[in-house]
Amino acid sequence: MNNTTLQIKFKQRLNKLASNDYDNIECWQIVEAFNKAQIEWVRRQLHGNNIFKEGDEQSKTSIDDLQELLQTAELQGIESDNIYISNSLPNNYLSFKRVSTSAKTECCPPRDMTTYLVEEANIDLILRDPLKRPDYDWGETICTLSGGRVKIFSNSDFKVYKPKLTYYRTPTNIQITGCKDPYTGLESNTDVPCEFKDDIAEILIDEAVAIIAGDITDVSTYQREMAAGQRNT
Repeated sequence: MNNTTLQIKFKQRLNKLASNDYDNIECWQIVEAFNKAQIEWVRRQLHGNNIFKEGDEQSKTSIDDLQELLQTAELQGIESDNIYISNSLPNNYLSFKRVSTSAKTECCPPRDMTTYLVEEANIDLILRDPLKRPDYDWGETICTLSGGRVKIFSNSDFKVYKPKLTYYRTPTNIQITGCKDPYTGLESNTDVPCEFKDDIAEILIDEAVAIIAGDITDVSTYQREMAAGQRNT
């Protein structure tokens, strides 16, 4: 969906029928509200509505809606005292999906390891447990997230080799040519449309309009657009 259409739909949802009550909404407000709506919508999809299971892959629809944001990056870092500590997470990192890595030893070729994300609080207990701690023969290891870095644990039998992080990135912020960027204060010299499919863009417009309506205390529009956004999530 191009940004001209997005702005038309935005103002159509916000204005009363046959009126121009809110035509004084500036383009940077549309940009800010839409980008905020993107983040809120994505976080809800990732968490889901089931307290026992994350929502990002609980249905084919969720997988299809979020696949645009899923990407893989090699993890660079150093290994010391049987812990591989990565460099800082990517700048566009939003949410963890998985870590995959291989392990190598002096006598054997690299082999793929099954890597489990565990709680940092339980790491000492896990490393003492012979059934849960990293083991080259079983092809299993563990990792944690701490301080904006990934920690992959090994033992004296193997070294971590070519680790990769699969994660959900932050949605690309839209920009409208000639409009002041609310995040940098600079005027945008390029047009960046919504990267999601048109059906998702329609939902995001409803949510963005609800944000603006809440800011200007238009209660009826806020309630209507919030209901529309939630109904289609």
